[in-house]
Amino acid sequence: MKKGVLIVNLGTPDEPNRSAVYRYLKQFLLDRRVIDINWLGRNALVRGIIAPFRSGESAKLYQQLWTKNGSPIKIYGYKLRDEVQKILGENYRVALGMRYQNPSIESAIDELVSENVSEIVIFPLFPQYASATTGSVYEEVMKILSKKWTIPSLRFINSYHDHETMIKIFADNARKFNLDNYDHFIFSYHGLPQRQLTKSDINNHCLKTENCCDKLCEKNQFCYSAQCYATSRAIANELKLHKDNYTVCFQSRLGRDPWTQPYTSEVIHERLAKGNKKLLVFSPAFVADCLETTIEIGHEYKEEFIKKGGEKLDLVPSLNDNPEWIKMVAEMVR
Repeated sequence: MKKGVLIVNLGTPDEPNRSAVYRYLKQFLLDRRVIDINWLGRNALVRGIIAPFRSGESAKLYQQLWTKNGSPIKIYGYKLRDEVQKILGENYRVALGMRYQNPSIESAIDELVSENVSEIVIFPLFPQYASATTGSVYEEVMKILSKKWTIPSLRFINSYHDHETMIKIFADNARKFNLDNYDHFIFSYHGLPQRQLTKSDINNHCLKTENCCDKLCEKNQFCYSAQCYATSRAIANELKLHKDNYTVCFQSRLGRDPWTQPYTSEVIHERLAKGNKKLLVFSPAFVADCLETTIEIGHEYKEEFIKKGGEKLDLVPSLNDNPEWIKMVAEMVR
């Protein structure tokens, strides 16, 4: 009997225009796992302020990102789906879904169910676990399947933050640059509000000490920040980088509440103040280059860094359509 594979990424607007971005932002930010405040406050904030006022500016950024074939996240997503399907063969059916917008998770599940699959493997494209990403995918999948009378066996892939193949791909991508030409290395991850880290903590461990994320252990095994540090250490070890030569930080914060720290924008300025004028940046929270990597780091941060006196800031490419990454996904499914 066939097994189903549901590959899920965060999502992207259908088009790089204001109305499509508005729809995307509204669906994304109304997710209770993304903005984790009460229903009334979340709706007032998203519908009344964020989506109307940010959709125009965000649309301009998406226009810079867009290719003739559309959004990079979809392009790489479909390539991953098709290539994994080839590797797994006729006993599997692979579908792609986006947590927000299209193709939807529901349409992907319907596609798999129509093939009479006996099992569905849920593969979120987020190397590090977070409630706002992987957790949200799990909730949406179970919500959709709860409406069906027949539910196939489910298997969820939680995280792969230190998977040997993924680490090696990021390291090999970095080796394409001359590492000796850089003063410092930065590992930049998408940020989360600190309150989401503490909400996920059932062991009274989170933010209790200054270096609580430095070591991954039983108490913080599902901590997003701790997994980000573990990913960074693994890549640094593969490249033989001394711990003083790299910094782990977090980008894309929203609002006034404290988010995971240190902030990437501040770290870049601090490194420049210390005389580090050549930076190489990794972004291992993303399996495909997207708005947060190509535009936020590769254009905005770089432009600001050069303007302040830096000489160069380069971005290490993500996994994208690397053949070894595609094999890794297939092997994890099997």
